[in-house]
Amino acid sequence: MTSFGDLLGPPPTLLTGDDDAESDLLNGADPAAVAAEHPSASIAWAYLAEAALTGAEDDVSRQAAAYAYARTGYHRGLDQLRRHGWKGFGPVPWSHEQNQGFLRCVGALARAAQLIGEEDEYLRCLDLLNDSDPRAIAELGLD
Repeated sequence: MTSFGDLLGPPPTLLTGDDDAESDLLNGADPAAVAAEHPSASIAWAYLAEAALTGAEDDVSRQAAAYAYARTGYHRGLDQLRRHGWKGFGPVPWSHEQNQGFLRCVGALARAAQLIGEEDEYLRCLDLLNDSDPRAIAELGLD
């Protein structure tokens, strides 16, 4: 685990994001259409996952959809992190807005995993969020 602010640890990874996808979403575009047009944009998958989680407590179809959307955004985010030099550990600051799509997907994956009873995945997601930025768990309402 890398402590935030550890001068001997790796530098924070700052994603560049997808300006077109982010703009479309901020302007009210359908997240499914944005994800289809910009499939590498974790932020679009985060919107889809979070929407599917709304009212999913007693709806297994919504739980499965949320899990799938979140897992897709999580993996697309891992691809981006690696392209930006991330080696599987180190800070991914919540304060850098372009990192939030990935971090929101990890948070949604945690929630969906917990709903379907996948406790190990839930705990792995919390660990990843804490390792990325301890502030992310609180920002995502997972504390």
